[in-house]
Amino acid sequence: MGTPESVKPSSSNHESSKENDSGKRKEKELVKEKKGRAIVTIVSLNPTQIESSFSLDATSRGYIFRQIYWACTLLLLLRYKELDLRETEGLAKNRMHNGKRKPFKIEPFKHRVEMDPKYADRTWKLIEHAIHEIYSHNASGLSFEELYRNAYNMVLHKFGDKLYTGLVITMTKHLVDIAKLIELAQGGLFLEELNRQWADHNKALQMIRDILMYMDRTYVTNFNKTPVNELGLNLWRDNIVKISIIRDRLRDTLLDLVHRERTGEIINRGLMRNIIKMFMELGASVYQDDFEKPFLDVTADFYRIESQQFIECCDCGDYMKKAERRLNEEIERVSHYLDPRSEAKITNVVEKEMIANHMSRLVHMENSGLVSMLVDDKYEDLGRMHSLFRRVPTGLATIRDVMTSHLRETGKQLVTDQERLKDAVDFVQHLLDMKDKYDKIISIAFSNDKTFQNALSSSFEYFINLNTRSPEFISLFVDDKLRKGLKGVSEEDVEVVLDKVMMLFRYLHEKDVFEKYYKQHLAKRLLSGKTVSDDAERSLIVKLKTECGYQFTSKLEGMFTDMKTSRDTMQGFNTLLAASSEANEGPTLAVQVLTTGSWPTQPGAGCNLPTEIFVVCEKFRTYYLNTHTGRRLTWQTNMGTADLKVTFGKSRKHELNVSTYQMCILMLFNSADILSYKDIEQATGIPSADLKRCLQSLACVKGKNVLRKEPMGKDIDEEDMFHFNDSFTSKFFKVKIGTVTAQKESEPEKQETRQKVEEDRKPQIEAAIVRIMKARRVLEHNNIVAE
Repeated sequence: MGTPESVKPSSSNHESSKENDSGKRKEKELVKEKKGRAIVTIVSLNPTQIESSFSLDATSRGYIFRQIYWACTLLLLLRYKELDLRETEGLAKNRMHNGKRKPFKIEPFKHRVEMDPKYADRTWKLIEHAIHEIYSHNASGLSFEELYRNAYNMVLHKFGDKLYTGLVITMTKHLVDIAKLIELAQGGLFLEELNRQWADHNKALQMIRDILMYMDRTYVTNFNKTPVNELGLNLWRDNIVKISIIRDRLRDTLLDLVHRERTGEIINRGLMRNIIKMFMELGASVYQDDFEKPFLDVTADFYRIESQQFIECCDCGDYMKKAERRLNEEIERVSHYLDPRSEAKITNVVEKEMIANHMSRLVHMENSGLVSMLVDDKYEDLGRMHSLFRRVPTGLATIRDVMTSHLRETGKQLVTDQERLKDAVDFVQHLLDMKDKYDKIISIAFSNDKTFQNALSSSFEYFINLNTRSPEFISLFVDDKLRKGLKGVSEEDVEVVLDKVMMLFRYLHEKDVFEKYYKQHLAKRLLSGKTVSDDAERSLIVKLKTECGYQFTSKLEGMFTDMKTSRDTMQGFNTLLAASSEANEGPTLAVQVLTTGSWPTQPGAGCNLPTEIFVVCEKFRTYYLNTHTGRRLTWQTNMGTADLKVTFGKSRKHELNVSTYQMCILMLFNSADILSYKDIEQATGIPSADLKRCLQSLACVKGKNVLRKEPMGKDIDEEDMFHFNDSFTSKFFKVKIGTVTAQKESEPEKQETRQKVEEDRKPQIEAAIVRIMKARRVLEHNNIVAE
């Protein structure tokens, strides 16, 4: 092998080298012959001869020797490979004998070199001494490469058991001594000493594991022994932690520190974390048996006592705050120094002792319980209660049941309160306000919990249907909003109101009753032109159609169709009048032609129209019947309106907006100064009940009394006398005089509407019976009713 360029030997050294090469270098041939195997010659070099031949430093000599060693090894391997190939070819030829294949056996390699037992003892003494030095913090002077090689050689030469057993004995002796030191530690130094010794043991264990790495990979695996690192932990567990004195003292010390922290003291969390981590590294059973179980027990006792103290002195809101704070503290404690898997267990303990055991008392607590929170809109307290109660079984069900009971009781009081029933609009508005209130509570405090939303809906459905007039009142509410309540309101706000109405409509069991009333009220709005928006009207009809189907709204849509047709008809009639010679003569007439089946009109008793009105009406009748053949017109004077220009005194002029009946009454005073009730009834032919209401509106309403009644009073009698009020004044030019009517139906009207509903239901009920019987063939009466 060549000499590196950086090293040049002197001539004297070179000569001596030649002499040594010729005189002292020897060749030894090792010949092995066995069953025809090839001869292998190994050349042995004496390194001392080479070393004396060169005057080189230790680094250069080491480099040269390593290069020579690896070159020889490579040549030897190549030679072995060549010989093996030849032998394999020969064996392949000899494996066939008499046409039969001979079995080929590979003999295992036999390591013939054996270590002297005394050498093994000396090697173990070196390793044992190194372990003592490591535990004594004197590892800086050790050669870990040499120690590793010694351990390697022991395992290689079948002394792994001696090495493993010696390790166990040595580590056990050290841990017994460490246990005594830990026992001697007093007071707060106990945990610190234990933590320090544990840290030292881990460091020592790491070094020992590195030294015995080869033993871990081979001997431990082959003989199913415990790995070194796990062995060290087990020995620490058995000789330190499981010693009764240390175990009991350690447990009590840890639990005392936790208790002190719960009572407000500051503890060394870092030290606690190290000790708890030690338990966890020693195994799940050690952590659970020696710490977690007693920890959970004392925690349950602590919170059982504290919760009882809290509930005796705090209201519901304050108790919830304390419970929430304690729960968060325990979760934080887990995150700082406990096993994360303990979080569920410790929170279960707190939840049971502070929440589950006191749920019923908390929700029913007087002046501060759940009902009080609901009434006072305490969103924060309600949200806290929901957040805490959802952690325990039946917690949310407890809140839900109490809320449902409160809702039903409150709603029942609302729908049966006779004072509230006097005003339908106020009644429905209170329902909507109540719904908005609890929708907001569920949204903000209960996280839009579907079960609470369902409970709210079922409660509203329950108490709304306790009042049989709810369908009528909801229709009256819509009528009020679409007449004047939504005037000037944006389209988006109109939709919000309509959606709320639809929400109440869905709760109704008798939707067909609502449809009857709604049709009546819609007809009045359309005929009087008092709706705030056709778009709003149509939008509500679309919502009803989506909810109940086409059949439910077909007549409502027909009413809008009639209004459009009437406008077209009047346009043609006015065009005809404009072309005639009587264009500017007589009053102006506006007619709505209604389809009988679509409108809730009844053939009422007509009235005697003034002559000038009657003439115009007959002209329209002639025009319409000439235009549409096969039709019949019936005047509904009870549903008409009129605008009258009236002069009071000498020069005060006003335009009065009145009903057709009121127009007929006022027109009589063009030819008479004073008239009796009987005279008016005979001249107009208005039914008595309607006549009294009209006269009451004209004579008894302050600020709109265009007639005077004698004697004065609020009620109309058949002996009363009436005369025109020349002294009537108003700051408005246009004065609307409405008819005094009950906003709600009278009892006879109510019975009549109910009868109509039952008549409309009859065909649907009969159809349902037929459909059921076709499917069932035979069915008892009670079962048919149930279906």
